[in-house]
Amino acid sequence: MNGKLPASDRPVAVPSRAPLVAMPSRDLSVVVPTLNAARLLPATLKALGPVTEIVVVDGGSDDGTPAVAAASGARVLTAPRGRGSQIAAGVAAAGGPWLLLLHADTRLSPDWQQAAAAHMARDPARAGYFRFGLDSPDPRARRLERLVAWRSRVLGLPYGDQGLLIHRETLDAAGGIAPIPLMEDVDLVRRLGRRRLALLPAWATTSAERWERDGYLRRSGRNLVCLSLWFAGVPPRLIRRLYA
Repeated sequence: MNGKLPASDRPVAVPSRAPLVAMPSRDLSVVVPTLNAARLLPATLKALGPVTEIVVVDGGSDDGTPAVAAASGARVLTAPRGRGSQIAAGVAAAGGPWLLLLHADTRLSPDWQQAAAAHMARDPARAGYFRFGLDSPDPRARRLERLVAWRSRVLGLPYGDQGLLIHRETLDAAGGIAPIPLMEDVDLVRRLGRRRLALLPAWATTSAERWERDGYLRRSGRNLVCLSLWFAGVPPRLIRRLYA
């Protein structure tokens, strides 16, 4: 270990001058696309705390994910498999003017509601994303977190595993969610542009299983290749074969 706390345990400093803002939960709908996420989903939903509406959109799980989501109090829908199609269906069904798009293996830190409420009150024209973290003590996870922070800040490319808090009008103005099997997050933030993106002072901690299974270098390299293929115009359905 490098002496740093895992992302999930890091305290997040909140400026002392920032007023405490209650979460306007009636204005917010959380949309979570799922596929065989029964094991990780409960922790993701529990970490949200009190939220009026959670819409889980399943893409054909065979591990009981819909039942797990329903038991956690979520509204459960089904849609054609593919994150873009599933998120688009969830957005269409959700009732709130604000939307939080969240992956099933990503847990938000306890201060996320305060960070979200402050953003919703002061900056509705921009989409907010959270700081990326991995739930691993591995020093390679810390290096990857720093690279993601650089990519988000300099290139304006936060990914879906950082969550995206966006007003429905801003989403509609950007053209909505493309119903594509993957890269829907990159597609959307590119259309939004850096000026309509804002970093929120809270953490989105994602499961490190894929990196630990495939290797940090191999998984990160694969993600970079997928991104390069996307910018080269390769159809997402073909990129998905490499991403899996």
